[in-house]
Amino acid sequence: MKLWGGRFQTGPSALFESFSRSLHFDRRLFACDVEGSRAYARALERAGILTSEETSRIVAALDVIPDPPLGEADEDIHTYVIRKLKEQTGELADKIHTGRSRNEQVSLDTRLWLRGAIDRATANLHALMQAILEMARRDGDAVVPGYTHVRRAQAVLWTHYLLAYFEMFARDVERLRQARARVNAMPLGSGALAGSAFPIDREALAREMGFDSITRNSMDVSGDRDWALDFLSAASITMLHLSRLAEDWILYSSEEYDWLELGDGVTSGSSLMPQKKNPDSLELIRGKSGRVFGNLTALFTTMKGLPMTYNRDMQEDKEPLFQAADQLEDSLAMAAEVVATARLKPEAPAQAAADSWVVATDLAEALARDGVPFHQGHKLVGRLVLESVQAGKKPSDWTAETLRAFDPRFTAGMASLLADPRQGMLTRTAPGGTAPATVARALADAEARLREMMQ
Repeated sequence: MKLWGGRFQTGPSALFESFSRSLHFDRRLFACDVEGSRAYARALERAGILTSEETSRIVAALDVIPDPPLGEADEDIHTYVIRKLKEQTGELADKIHTGRSRNEQVSLDTRLWLRGAIDRATANLHALMQAILEMARRDGDAVVPGYTHVRRAQAVLWTHYLLAYFEMFARDVERLRQARARVNAMPLGSGALAGSAFPIDREALAREMGFDSITRNSMDVSGDRDWALDFLSAASITMLHLSRLAEDWILYSSEEYDWLELGDGVTSGSSLMPQKKNPDSLELIRGKSGRVFGNLTALFTTMKGLPMTYNRDMQEDKEPLFQAADQLEDSLAMAAEVVATARLKPEAPAQAAADSWVVATDLAEALARDGVPFHQGHKLVGRLVLESVQAGKKPSDWTAETLRAFDPRFTAGMASLLADPRQGMLTRTAPGGTAPATVARALADAEARLREMMQ
């Protein structure tokens, strides 16, 4: 059946029907379409279009419509639902579209579905953040080199490193919540573009279906997919963060770094090389990020040149949206399992920190605290590093005596900074720094914030 056709002398060609059909992907909106139709039937009763007995018949019929089986020939999920409704209620089903357009129906169904997708993604983000905090609590005093340009830069606590990702994911939760707030505006009552000609109680519809508000402009509803782009943007940034974590841990779990042991359950072997333990779960997360970025680009490009209001181009919103939501949900769940089952090997990064010149900045700052202008101290420490590299000396090879012999501006106490990277970390007490006491407070604060987020 068609929801239109009186104006046409012939039906669409077989090619056009096949080309324009969307049931094979929008069938996942089935439950949302039924929910919206039930609510709209009750709204029509309040508006005097349906009697209470007619509403009961429609709602009862909607409740027993089966999920669309694969291979159904209907144009879209809305046509399928109406066809099934008509099979049970006859001409009464023809009343359900009074004052309602598929334009607003599509917006409603997709918003209802996307609310659930955002809630699932947020729950998975919470689980990932919890796993990060548990690892941070377990390995709280481990020292690792921090990197810039993939070069050892300054010593930090492993917990400090993990909390950097916690902050990224906390912002992702915030972005998803902001996207959900814009999704959660009820569009029914907008008609095709000019609004409903019937006294539909839009506020009651919004309350019934759990929306925070109603949309404000019927033309905007018909042509709006900003809320979908908001989600795709938030999903893309979250996947970006997951990809960066994946890249770090692919490196850190390699033999060259040997910082991390990934769980057997999230790694795979080689069909040829018996010794391999490959970080496939992380590589897949890194790879899937590109798909989500592509989904954002696809819908963004689709929308960029559309005139007001609805255009059939907008049917192309759903596959990118569905695919991105699926990839985001699965990748977050996978990342949480990776983190929960990974184990830090603290000796390797601690040795890397001790053997490198991650303490150089600590030494330059110690000179500055003794009154040496920082840029002069910076140059002095640079010369010390150069001589050490040329002579094959580690920081701990320098003693108070040899330091002072190198330059009298070095004091005896400065040698302790070269002997133990933890000594310099003690000075970094400003909020957000890597001093152990500061990090401990930051970890406790992160745990409290996560508890609040999850309420």
